[in-house]
Amino acid sequence: VRRGGGRAHRGEGVRHIAEGQGRTPRVHDAAFDDGVDIHEQVDILIRSRQLYSFIQTCLDKRELEIITYRYGLYGSSPHTQNETAKKLGISRSYVSRIEKKAIGKLKKQFDCTSL
Repeated sequence: VRRGGGRAHRGEGVRHIAEGQGRTPRVHDAAFDDGVDIHEQVDILIRSRQLYSFIQTCLDKRELEIITYRYGLYGSSPHTQNETAKKLGISRSYVSRIEKKAIGKLKKQFDCTSL
C-alpha cells in the first residue's frame, strides 16, 4: 500500500506514481514497483530528479511551459503539439522548434553531468 491510501499496481512505474500525486519521484517510491529491478528504479529516480532540476535551471519560461504542457510534467496530462499550440496561441511548427531546442538543452546538460 502506498502512502495516501492508494494501492500500487505491478508495472505502474515509479515516475507515474509520483507524478500522479503531483510531486517529484522520491527514493521510497521505488518500493512500490516490484516489476522492475531496484537498481534500475533507483537509477530512474536519480535521473528523474536530475531532469526536473535541469528543467527548472536550463529552460527559459516559454520552453518550460511547452515541455511541461507537452509531456504532462508535475502531475498534469500530456498534450499534443497541436493542443499546445492552440493553448499558447502559436503555430504547431513553432511549438516543435521550441520543444526541439529545449530537449537539446536538457540532453546537453545530461551529457555534461555524466562525464
